[in-house]
Amino acid sequence: MAIAGSPKVLANDIAEGFQYLNQNNLKKYTPADLKIISNNLDIVLREIRGERVDLEDTMAVKRKNMRAQRINQALMVLRAYCKQRKIPI
Repeated sequence: MAIAGSPKVLANDIAEGFQYLNQNNLKKYTPADLKIISNNLDIVLREIRGERVDLEDTMAVKRKNMRAQRINQALMVLRAYCKQRKIPI
């Protein structure tokens, strides 16, 4: 099944916590779709790391770290799924 909508929007939704990746969700994607999702997760992670936040604003720092953590967790799930299924990404 093709990715519904933009893959970057999917990655942003994962970062915001609106969507999660798990093995059941990943079954519906083709290997090409998984590679596109992985690339877009990396792009969004790079953008999050590049954000500048005031270190005095603890809530902004916490929000940035939570977004990065969600992307890292999604990447780990995706890579483990691909390794298990022997899908090169």
